[in-house]
Amino acid sequence: MPLLEPKPGALRPHRVAGPAPDRVPDHRAAGTPDPLRAELTALLGAEKVLWKVSDLVRYASDASPYRFVPQVVVVAEDIDDVSAVLSYARGRGREVVFRAAGTSLNGQALGEDVLVDVRRHWAGIEVLEEGRRARIRPGTTVARANAALARHGRVLGPDPASAIACTLGGVVANNASGMTAGTTRNSYRTLASLTFVLPGGTVVDTADPRADEELARAEPALCRGLMEVKREIEGDPGLVARIRAKYEIKNTTGYRLDAYLDGATPVEILRGLMVGSEGTLGFIAEVVFDTVPLDRRLTSALLFFPSLPAAAAAVPRFTAAGALAVEVMDGNTLRASVSVAGVPADWARLPKDTTALLVEFRAPDEAGRAEYERRATEVLAGLDLVAPVASITNAFTRDAGTANGYWRARKAFVTAVGGARAPGTTLITEDFAVPPSRLAEACEALLALQAEHGFDAAVAGHAAHGNLHFLLAFDAAKPADVERYGAFMEDFCRLVVERFDGSLKAEHSTGRNMAPFLELEWGARATELMWRTKRIVDPDGLLAPRILLDRDPAAHLRGLKTIPRVEAVADPCIECGFCEPACPSGDLTTTPRQRIVLRREMMRQQPGSRVLDGLLDAYGHDAVDTCAGDSACKPACPVGIDTGALMRGFRHRRHSAREGRLATLAARRFKAVESAARLAVAAADRLADRAGERVPEALTRVARKAVRPDLVPQWLPQLPGAAGKPPRTERVGAQAVYYPACVNRIFGGPGGRPGPSLPEAVVAVSERAGKPVWIPGDVTGTCCATIWHSKGYEAGNRLMANRIVEAAWGWTAGGRLPLVVDASSCTLGIAREVVPFLTDENRALHAELTVLDSVVWAADELLPRLEIRRTVGSAVLHPACSMEHLGSTAHLRAVAQACATEVVVPDDAGCCAFAGDRGMLHPELTASATEREAAEVTSRAFDAHLSANRMCEVGMDRATGRGYHSALVELERATRP
Repeated sequence: MPLLEPKPGALRPHRVAGPAPDRVPDHRAAGTPDPLRAELTALLGAEKVLWKVSDLVRYASDASPYRFVPQVVVVAEDIDDVSAVLSYARGRGREVVFRAAGTSLNGQALGEDVLVDVRRHWAGIEVLEEGRRARIRPGTTVARANAALARHGRVLGPDPASAIACTLGGVVANNASGMTAGTTRNSYRTLASLTFVLPGGTVVDTADPRADEELARAEPALCRGLMEVKREIEGDPGLVARIRAKYEIKNTTGYRLDAYLDGATPVEILRGLMVGSEGTLGFIAEVVFDTVPLDRRLTSALLFFPSLPAAAAAVPRFTAAGALAVEVMDGNTLRASVSVAGVPADWARLPKDTTALLVEFRAPDEAGRAEYERRATEVLAGLDLVAPVASITNAFTRDAGTANGYWRARKAFVTAVGGARAPGTTLITEDFAVPPSRLAEACEALLALQAEHGFDAAVAGHAAHGNLHFLLAFDAAKPADVERYGAFMEDFCRLVVERFDGSLKAEHSTGRNMAPFLELEWGARATELMWRTKRIVDPDGLLAPRILLDRDPAAHLRGLKTIPRVEAVADPCIECGFCEPACPSGDLTTTPRQRIVLRREMMRQQPGSRVLDGLLDAYGHDAVDTCAGDSACKPACPVGIDTGALMRGFRHRRHSAREGRLATLAARRFKAVESAARLAVAAADRLADRAGERVPEALTRVARKAVRPDLVPQWLPQLPGAAGKPPRTERVGAQAVYYPACVNRIFGGPGGRPGPSLPEAVVAVSERAGKPVWIPGDVTGTCCATIWHSKGYEAGNRLMANRIVEAAWGWTAGGRLPLVVDASSCTLGIAREVVPFLTDENRALHAELTVLDSVVWAADELLPRLEIRRTVGSAVLHPACSMEHLGSTAHLRAVAQACATEVVVPDDAGCCAFAGDRGMLHPELTASATEREAAEVTSRAFDAHLSANRMCEVGMDRATGRGYHSALVELERATRP
């Protein structure tokens, strides 16, 4: 047994709310049953079959109010895997649901049998025709695709608010549109072609000239059936007119029946039907989009009105003036969005009925923008606007930062309002459309209906297109609340259809909550054609049953998930999944959302439950140990949930008393620890040189087994040698105090690279700029405290946090000089993370300190005073996640641009997960986290590979085989006389 085993039972919930009505029953504790597990493992390989109960639970939730636990999860790598699963399911009479990002709001990504993950191995984009087209794999996020297209002045037409997380497969499968897409720039209108796999296993590429010929040979009955439906529709002029009228406004309810009118052949019909089919007709393996221009000349305003109807009445004026986006946000939305970074705090005091319109004009050139501004001014002159709080300007602006703040508030509608809901309540997101001319009337009717049923809902939406979203919160564990929600839905659907002839789903697709109301909107004839379409394409009912078509009138009330209380930091989570693309462990173990989902299931269980025991057995490694702990999820979360902090708290819980004492002792005697570590690195480096890398690897392997693998780092060949002595500096005349981080006092620079060390480079380049720095003689034995903070050693963290602040106060003469830190994670530690652990006296001292990251010092203070004498041709950057927290990525780019003609930040750049020593404790974590970024970096040659955090540089060295070094070292070389 290791010397420092985690404390037994430490992760067991202190209180268990269960048993909840929707808990996973005990007979599921063993996970996937045989023969299902054994057969799929034999078919695909063990690494592609997720079967533990913890795996099934983490895939049981998406961004919707529903929850269904699959029997098994398959991680498909390619079309062959998909075809094999479909063939297996067809032969065994099983059901299959495809899941990518899981950002769906209506349960489309949830299955009760075989669930297939098509995100992990399905990312990639190929830009075609100088950006006019793009070939995209279904696991690629909209934001990632747009980043590649932006270099060509192009963008995708669909622009959903979840672009940071949602993937193109889901966007097409739901015909998601967004803020500006309307009915002309959505997937249906901008999709050039797609490749899909039919339930029978046939692969169809709609761009292939022989596609119809091959489909007729492979699936003759399917082709005949589609053409028969087409002839039947076209033979009924009334039905044709009805179908055309339904798509004059945004509509994603049911199948796209206009595909039968727009397509002349079976393949063309299928191309249209696949859009918005929610995975019920086939698997979308690849899409080719026609892109739209990225107009960069913007003018934007956030305009405030006394009420929702008053704001709605102003919408037609702006659309007539040419506004591309007119977004509405009601008072509940505005007040809840104060949780979003950058939103003015005084919005919390807005009157209840206050409503805002976010209006944006986009033009390709200055003349176009000026004309739009003239029109906007004319519209403003005729409006009665209000300004109940000081931050409101009611004016148009060209400032991108201000406009981005408006959009952050709008895009956080679901998550910010959801995060502010009452604890323990389930969130329902509805989305409907009416003719834009009747928007004001629809707003009044919706408000009245909400009041009648006792809901104080939040409303936002794409007002220019008559498309509104609203949120309802209720307790799914209370039958009376579920009954109230059901009654509201009945009245709401009748209101939209019978009074406004609107769309029950405008852009979120039908989903589980609208499937029972499909016939209400479309009528019996059209609905039966949709059922017939399903039978033609999927005669065995293999794909996604009950997601788009369901004859059960109460289907929308089945599977509603309870939301048990968990740790306070995670309680606001609505399981939206926005955090997942930022998470470095997402492709290895769990994501932030899944960590919270698993915790909630623990709370649903009763004490002694075998399911609870199974979840706890897996949680230590899958959730706690393999979390990088760097809080990369926090900036991505619209309500700022820091799952990294939650995991650090769990680490603290798991520490035994002995382990905690040793950590505190290490902090108290860190001067000796630091010296010993430097000597150990030097000794290991010499040993590796003489006896080979396998010797230090073997020694650390023995130590890891004896102590604990999660405490003793593994020796990696990419680790640099020991650091040398710091350069001599003078306090007199110094313009800043330079604090070399302990990692740079222990480890040297990249092996084999000539030139100065990082401390030597910082000192030299600062001297050249006339801004000399001073390194205090007593820095040894101090640390930013991140070592203890990241591992949850609170006593050691507190001790070191107070030590560094007291020392920095003295070094900087009471804060009169800035403190420059040469590792971004350490900058973050000293500037922010130490604060909660300081005494009141030291918190006051800390408030007087100016802590600067070295790249900020270089970009703002040194570059204007330096002469660039030589540059390299190209440099690729790895912005550390701590830079994202600090907002210093632009400074890193500025330094790099001074040193290189071409500077590239990979589109797939993200957290490397090295996280101090986490990459040595779990090398597989860094390997997984960096896989896509490394592929992008190694796809071409660069003259320099730059970052500003030594251990991140080591992580990227290991991932790419390229030598990364600090941008400050490169700046020294570029300015050297």
